[in-house]
Amino acid sequence: MTRYTGAEALQFVLDTSDEESTFSSEEERDYSDDDRLYFEERLDPAVDRISDENVACSLSPSTATRRKRSNGNQKENVAKRAKTNIQTSNKESTLSWKTETDIDMVPQTLRFLPARELGPQLSFADTHTPQTLFKMFFSENAVSTLCHNTNAQAAGAIAKGRKFKWTDVSISEMYRYIGLVFYMAMVKVSSIKDYWRQDSLFSLPFPATIMARERYRTISWNVHMSHPDADKENDRKRGTPEHDRLFRVKPLMETIRHACKSIYHPRRNLAVDERMVACKAHTGMTQYMKAKPTRWGFKLFVLADSSNGYTLDFSVYTGKNNFPTGHGLSYDAVTSLLDCKVLGSGYHVYMDNFYTSPKLLKDLFAMKFGACGTYRDNRKDCPRDTTNSLSKKSARGSIRWIRDGPLVFVKWMDTREVSVCSTIQSAYTGETVQRRVKTQDTWRTITFPCPAPVTAYNKHMGGVDLSDQLLQYYTAQHKTMKWYRKIFLHFLDIAATIPYPQRAIW
Repeated sequence: MTRYTGAEALQFVLDTSDEESTFSSEEERDYSDDDRLYFEERLDPAVDRISDENVACSLSPSTATRRKRSNGNQKENVAKRAKTNIQTSNKESTLSWKTETDIDMVPQTLRFLPARELGPQLSFADTHTPQTLFKMFFSENAVSTLCHNTNAQAAGAIAKGRKFKWTDVSISEMYRYIGLVFYMAMVKVSSIKDYWRQDSLFSLPFPATIMARERYRTISWNVHMSHPDADKENDRKRGTPEHDRLFRVKPLMETIRHACKSIYHPRRNLAVDERMVACKAHTGMTQYMKAKPTRWGFKLFVLADSSNGYTLDFSVYTGKNNFPTGHGLSYDAVTSLLDCKVLGSGYHVYMDNFYTSPKLLKDLFAMKFGACGTYRDNRKDCPRDTTNSLSKKSARGSIRWIRDGPLVFVKWMDTREVSVCSTIQSAYTGETVQRRVKTQDTWRTITFPCPAPVTAYNKHMGGVDLSDQLLQYYTAQHKTMKWYRKIFLHFLDIAATIPYPQRAIW
């Protein structure tokens, strides 16, 4: 059996004798000198060797005899296998862990081209009051729809036998009701009825001047974002792909999302993370997240400005398992929040290891979004080679990195191993961090080298956490019997949250 090296195998394919060729005039292959040079320049016999067994099997005389009629397909398959083996061998030889002493190439810098001027999209010549700013989120048209659906809900409840006094709520009254919700978020008492008590030293006179207690309670019972008749039609589709679990919040949710994107344009650094809205209703959508301060509730995927925590966009996780792109929940959650037409290009997006994958970061880079995030070693296409990688005995501050095109994978030993992937920064550019270390019963501050992606991640990843912090100061959330009213109260929180760097404007 004749054995061929990689170069000889390709030479065999390209220099086929006339008597073996069975191509018709339509199937004739014409290999030019440029084609030959393309293959020859990528074959290094010392590195890029084709498996002798594969080549021998594919080129054995018995096989050639049996497949004489499909000789052209055979040659094409051999060429493809040779090229694949060459690329795999090249990649394996390139993707090896390097240290901080090795110089990483500077990644391609994406030009920052925002679609609009950065910051609030407001006219400085106009006078803005808290009411006019709030109405940018809850416009009169949106509140009119809210009133219409609330009145329809109350009428349906009375028809079913519920006993309460009801008159249709107007737009101005609905704004007063929302104002009372915000007031109760700032002034806390033990129960709702205590806001209207007049027989105590600590009585609150303000709520009674806005509306009666029973009126406030009946509006709270019936506030509704979708029409009840449309709800029934959607409920009939339960169990089918046409059923929409978020139907009861969709009308107002789309209004709030549009307002978040149109009122403010973010700065360059963005963060994607989860947010929990507390709720224990059995809807099939509530989640348990052990690492969050609010463990039970609705999970929202949120895009926020890292500089001030402003909520730019969000989506509610419904627990469904159908993903539009076919790449999984984490991939779709990020790509659905990033819109080039709205944002522009050149933005830097930071995320945690739930979202980060080489596929996502490469696709975002093709969309002209830089990305950086911690990653899990078992993710597809992440480096598996342990040669020269970090171990449990590695010294604190040790750095290992691998460059794969626009991607750089970095491992850094702090108190434990940290893994970060980025298309924005180089592996190591001289940054350092200070850590307090106990040596010989004394604590000392020691400086350690730190990879550039880790430094940037720690600086910009907290955008959603900052947003959650701002929301929790005076949250409108309180107990309610219906799950969709929890989402309604969260929409109020989003509309009332002030990005502190723009405090003079907002």
